[in-house]
Amino acid sequence: MTDDKQPSAAQKLLGDFAPALAHFTDQLFDDVWGRPDLAPRDRSLITVAALVAGGNTEQLTFHLTFAKQNGLTEAELVEAITHLAFYAGWPRAMSAMAVAKQVFADAG
Repeated sequence: MTDDKQPSAAQKLLGDFAPALAHFTDQLFDDVWGRPDLAPRDRSLITVAALVAGGNTEQLTFHLTFAKQNGLTEAELVEAITHLAFYAGWPRAMSAMAVAKQVFADAG
């Protein structure tokens, strides 16, 4: 849960089904993202790159939106995914770009 008692993304997704996993996800997320040596913007760019490289498109929907909240632009995220095509593989970049296109369209 966040400080204002709104359910977290993990709580919304898994809270009723797997409350312990949702709790530990929130705790880990807070611990990792709260560390002071990298800005949230940088953490988001690294996270998006890792998800693209690993082919984890299921998590990209949340993290692309979160990256925008942390200061990355759609153009920067598209460029990062394009750059990753050469290092993580074309199919992974194409799959990630399809997710990004949908996320950005949904955001308006």
